[in-house]
Amino acid sequence: MSQPTIHTDDLLSLCKKGDQKAQMELYQRYYKAMYNTALRIVKDPMEAEDVMQESFLNAFTKLHTFKGEVTFGAWMKRIVINNSIYHYRKQQKANEVSLDSVLHKVEDNEVAGFGDHELTNVQAQKVLQTMRTLKDNYRVSLTLHLIEGYDHEEISDIMQISYGNCRTMISRAKESLRKKLIVA
Repeated sequence: MSQPTIHTDDLLSLCKKGDQKAQMELYQRYYKAMYNTALRIVKDPMEAEDVMQESFLNAFTKLHTFKGEVTFGAWMKRIVINNSIYHYRKQQKANEVSLDSVLHKVEDNEVAGFGDHELTNVQAQKVLQTMRTLKDNYRVSLTLHLIEGYDHEEISDIMQISYGNCRTMISRAKESLRKKLIVA
């Protein structure tokens, strides 16, 4: 028989008390999604693994600051994205990352649920390939908005730009993407 599933809130309470088994259980529940999030931004699998591990360490260290206003997964994802962008910017300054290194291939299971899977996959690949040709700030902002699902306010905080600048950047990025898709 399998053990009953422990609710995330109960695991969080145990983690705050230093329970390593509870930490491992939370890690097991969230690591794949957090790794994929990091990978879409930093693109390198080893770097994404490092970002994900560092993010979990940050989360467990600062768990006392988790207020429960959002789900643990959303809070954790925010940490991963912030760490990924920090890492990406650091690599960019060191010129160790190519300019087209923000997006990663959409996996088949991410486009599941649409009518013709093959056609949808081809269309999604075309959009992602075209997004790779956008300027860095356009590509990052569209990734956060369209793929990760962040709103303008969250993106402006993450990218450290004004709300108005964020809205303008995403609008221009979408328009640039549309134009490139029409030509392609």
